[in-house]
Amino acid sequence: MTKAKVGIIFGGKSAEHEVSLQSAKNIVDAIDKDKYDVVLLGIDKEGKWHLNDQSSYLLNEENPKLIQLNKTNKSIAVVPGESSKQLVSLSGSSGLDQLDVVFPIVHGTLGEDGSLQGMLRIANLPFVGTSVLGSAVSMDKDIAKRLLREAGIQVAEAVSYRKQAMSKIRFEEVKEKLGLPLFIKPANQGSSVGVSKVRTESEFYDGVKSAFQYDHKILVEEAVEGREIECSVLGNEEPIASLPGEILPQTDFYSYESKYIDEKGADLAIPADLSEDLTKKVQEASVKIFQTLDCEGMARVDFFLKKNGELVVNEVNTLPGFTRISMYPKLWEISGISYPELINKLIELAMERHERDQQLKSAVWDD
Repeated sequence: MTKAKVGIIFGGKSAEHEVSLQSAKNIVDAIDKDKYDVVLLGIDKEGKWHLNDQSSYLLNEENPKLIQLNKTNKSIAVVPGESSKQLVSLSGSSGLDQLDVVFPIVHGTLGEDGSLQGMLRIANLPFVGTSVLGSAVSMDKDIAKRLLREAGIQVAEAVSYRKQAMSKIRFEEVKEKLGLPLFIKPANQGSSVGVSKVRTESEFYDGVKSAFQYDHKILVEEAVEGREIECSVLGNEEPIASLPGEILPQTDFYSYESKYIDEKGADLAIPADLSEDLTKKVQEASVKIFQTLDCEGMARVDFFLKKNGELVVNEVNTLPGFTRISMYPKLWEISGISYPELINKLIELAMERHERDQQLKSAVWDD
C-alpha cells in the first residue's frame, strides 16, 4: 500500500511557538507510520521555513520551557502546485517533496488566523482544520462575539479598543459598564498569551499595555463566575461533539503556564461531572457554535457554566493544543477516539473537504 505523505507544519512566528513544538512532537510520535510518511516543516521565530529530520527536529524536547526548533540549512518555500514540486529548496529550484496533505499545527498569529490556511489553499494543498474564513473569525475574539451574539448565543460582555484609541481608554468607564474583576486580552491571540486579570486601576492600565504588545486590538471582558467547561468538535458538514471536560485551575486563572508547562497548574476533570441533560446541552451548543463560525475539521469550544445552568461562550480555538496535557485529544480519547485514530480522522476530513472543493467550477465557461 502506498503511504500518504503528510507535511506537518509547526513552530511559527508566534507567541505560541513553543506550544506548537510540543503539539508537533505528540503528533509525530502518535501518527500511524504504516499509513503515513511524515515530512517535517519547521518555521522558526523569524518566519523562515526549514525541512527537518525526524531524528533531530527539536532541541530540549522534554523540557517545555527550553524546547526549541532545530534550525537546519535546508531552507524551503511552499509554492503553488497541482501535483508536484510543492516544496522548493531556496538554494536551488529543485522540487523536494510532493505532499498529499498538510497538518498545520502552528498555534496563534499567522498560523491559526487564516493566513497559513490561505497560503495552503493557493498552493492547492489539502490541510487539516478550519479553512480561511472560520479560522479568521474564530481567532478574532471581537468578531467571533459579534457573530455568536447575532446567532442568539450568549457570550461574555466585553468592549474592544484599537491601539490608536489607547489614550482614550478609561478605567472608571469600563468598570461601570463591566464591573470588577476584569480580563484584558489581545483580540487575536490564544493560550492566555497577553491576558491579565485585573482588579485595580493600576493593574488595568498595566494590562492594557501588556495586551497591546501582542495585537493592535484588545478586549476588556467581564469576569463570568462559573465552571470552566470545554468541548471538542470534529467533522465537516456533520460535526460531532465529544464528552465535555472541566478545567479546575489551581491558580487565579487558567494561564499559559497552567496549560502547557506546569502540569499541576490545573486539574482536568475528564469527563466533566455534569448531568446527562447538561452534557447534551454543552454538546449541542458546541456544534451550533462550530457551524455559526464556519468551522470545519476541528475546534475546541470553551464555556463558562453558571450556577443557573446558563452557558456563556468564552472562546473557540480552531487549532487547539495537541500536547500531552491538552484537552482536545484527551476529550476524544474518553469519547472513544484514540489519539492515533483522531489524527487519522482529521487527515481524512482534510482530504474529503479538498475533494469537495475541487468539484467547484473555477471558470464561467467550464463544462
